[in-house]
Amino acid sequence: MADRILLRGGHVLTVDPELGDIAGGDVLIEGDTIAQVGKDISADAHVIDCTGNIVIPGFVDTHRHTWEAAIRSCAPNATLDDYFVEVLDSFAPLYRPEDVYASDLAGALECINAGITTLVDWSHINNTPDHPDAAIQGLKEAGIRALYAYGSANTSLADYWYNSSIAIPRDDVERIYKTYFGSNDSLLTMGLATRGPGFCQDDVVREEWGMARDLGIPITVHIAMGKLAGKWGMVRQLDGLGLLGADTTYIHCCYFSDEEWELVAKSRGTISVAPQVEMQMGHGWPPIMKARSHGLRPGLSIDVVTTVPGDMFTEMRCAFAEERWKSNNSVWESEAPLPDDALTARDMLTMATLDGAHVAGLEDRVGSLTPGKKADVVVIDGKAPGTAPVIDPVATVVLCADTANVDTVIIGGAIQKRGGKLTADWESARKKLEASSGYLLDALAKKKQESQES
Repeated sequence: MADRILLRGGHVLTVDPELGDIAGGDVLIEGDTIAQVGKDISADAHVIDCTGNIVIPGFVDTHRHTWEAAIRSCAPNATLDDYFVEVLDSFAPLYRPEDVYASDLAGALECINAGITTLVDWSHINNTPDHPDAAIQGLKEAGIRALYAYGSANTSLADYWYNSSIAIPRDDVERIYKTYFGSNDSLLTMGLATRGPGFCQDDVVREEWGMARDLGIPITVHIAMGKLAGKWGMVRQLDGLGLLGADTTYIHCCYFSDEEWELVAKSRGTISVAPQVEMQMGHGWPPIMKARSHGLRPGLSIDVVTTVPGDMFTEMRCAFAEERWKSNNSVWESEAPLPDDALTARDMLTMATLDGAHVAGLEDRVGSLTPGKKADVVVIDGKAPGTAPVIDPVATVVLCADTANVDTVIIGGAIQKRGGKLTADWESARKKLEASSGYLLDALAKKKQESQES
């Protein structure tokens, strides 16, 4: 880590409401912290010339099953119902710890390559006590900032998702917490990835919420999506159990009733949406405007690379297009102007950065280029085909750029990508990932053959 890094002369989009945008601006990093943001900063530092480029806070992915990197694109046409069978009941039971490690290492590097500096790793692959250790090892080696959300095992769909009576093991959750998460100031922090009511019996729900709150770690849960979970009134059930709280992130939320939106807003919970997955796999309409109408600040997430791309550019565009379509469609017959609350490109950038940090519980540390926050910074190439010329830097990031335009990524003051190339040994990570993928595909084929023969 360089002691001082000066990003000089870029279009600086701070996503800080007070600092705003700075044309030809500078960002000074000291150690792991943003020290100054402004113009003509003078400092004895390693200088990165950002002239013509765009400097933004790192993207925040508020929900990703990183362990699925080894089976990327295995279910391109899957619905949510298909996913439960094709992934959770087929591949997941076959995962060894080394497959989880390879996936989390390569999956986290994939995030960094795409400008995602903070990741909520929703890790429901803890089939043995060695599995969570392997996931955390992969995240640590990648150098990403991550909330590791400890989830259940996935050795049987019937055992773990059909009114499950099996709670996440408290003794192992406590072991992982004590072993890896003694400091809240490190790159890695911990949460609990719970399944919630409908998927679990009430006593299991109480036990899992209780263990998270005893440890003081946040909770994250899939809710109100698809044909089943959309009909269970899961928020009402949680309210009946007395478990709603500001420490809980609700993922998808496509079929909340108005009552449930009010309950979440009153309890100050947070919302994560995955527009590409929700539109493509049948979870339901991404409830971005519904959440915002209740004073909530939804963050964006990728969810599963088994079926959708793993970058935030895709999510911003999908969210922007679907909500703008809805706004335009609402006034088509009347020929009235767009509603005042119609989403803008700047709204999308904020959702992918500052609002994402809010959802991850890390807004005090990341999400904007604010002096005193951690130095998680991304430089977007503004001189490339497809991004030049930069007229509106926000529009360039949200609507023009893609992963190939992510020139530089800095996480906690450490340069993780420079000149469009990861500083980590991607070739080594790729070989591990491909070896795991080959093993899993062979193991699944053998499993299917044995089932047919029996």
